[in-house]
Amino acid sequence: MSEGKTLIVGSSPQIRDADTTAGIMWHVSIALIPAGIWGVYLFGLRSLLVILISIAAAAAAEYGIARMLKRQTLADGSAVLTGLLIGYNMPPLVPLYIPVAASFFAIAVVKWAFGGLGANWMNPALAGRAFVFFSWTTGMNAWQMPRTWAGIDGASSATPLGTVQTGLFDVAGEGGTALSYLESISYAASGWGSSLADWFSGTVGLNVSAHTADLFIGAVPGSIGEVSALLLILGGVYLLYKRIITWEIPVSFLVSFALLIWIFEGTLFSRGLFSGSVGFHLFSGGLILGAIFMATDMVTSPVTGRGMIIYGIGAGFLTFLIRLYGSLPEGVSLAIILMNIFVPIIDRYVQPKPYGFKKQKTGRNAA
Repeated sequence: MSEGKTLIVGSSPQIRDADTTAGIMWHVSIALIPAGIWGVYLFGLRSLLVILISIAAAAAAEYGIARMLKRQTLADGSAVLTGLLIGYNMPPLVPLYIPVAASFFAIAVVKWAFGGLGANWMNPALAGRAFVFFSWTTGMNAWQMPRTWAGIDGASSATPLGTVQTGLFDVAGEGGTALSYLESISYAASGWGSSLADWFSGTVGLNVSAHTADLFIGAVPGSIGEVSALLLILGGVYLLYKRIITWEIPVSFLVSFALLIWIFEGTLFSRGLFSGSVGFHLFSGGLILGAIFMATDMVTSPVTGRGMIIYGIGAGFLTFLIRLYGSLPEGVSLAIILMNIFVPIIDRYVQPKPYGFKKQKTGRNAA
């Protein structure tokens, strides 16, 4: 520093990242677009209407509340992302007032009632979904056959998880599995899964069930944006590349859940331990969407790597517990919300020790 110049040091942080809140939110929305396009292809233009209405309701609630508080927050993209995630968590035939109610609850109650973005203690989109699921259960089970199921009418149908849970005890005691039950009802009706399974077998030498392949690509009934595990994983890779998320939460969530399924799921079908249908449960329901795009919410997840791993393992355990032993066929949303509650405790007990810090001795051993 040359003589006569004054060095001014401001308050921390001195090192800032180029990313902005708006940039992060729009990157996540971009990563979700391929899965949404696939959902619209599977279920038709009405599913696009559900998504657009969810986004519009969330944006309207955000704009109205921010205007009353004389703030400008709509451009940060958080409300649009919340509405997008809510739309993705809706069944294709859901009554349109349900996503509107979910979006309004997410923004007005969960987000702004606690002070706005950064002050909410749980994921707004998940809270909105949970609110409408328990308020309008029938409407939240308005499923539709995907267009890939050739020769089957567009009437409503249960999701794979719902089908297995409904018929679980029909195959218990017969050495059945989740997949064998689905096979018995001609589950893989699209032919897409068979083609992909043949490709894996002939090109990679990997034996993959056609039913698991159907689940992986998303040729199944389900919520609009959750059905294609492949496209959601590609979106997660994009977020990892952009350094919007890190590996700790998705990996610990999915690995802990997969291990528990592998160890214990077979006991429900009288097959004993270490025989669970891991692929079926990994690619069914909203697990991939939740683990990559919702559990990783920066506001409601831990701030340290060790805390993220604990949080992910807890979410995986709770999802396993609810899905296999609870009354609901899913469990991802409730598991993440419950772990959101524990985030302050996790952060408190895994915070890093300050550099040079030494714990003061107390009592008789004190110097």
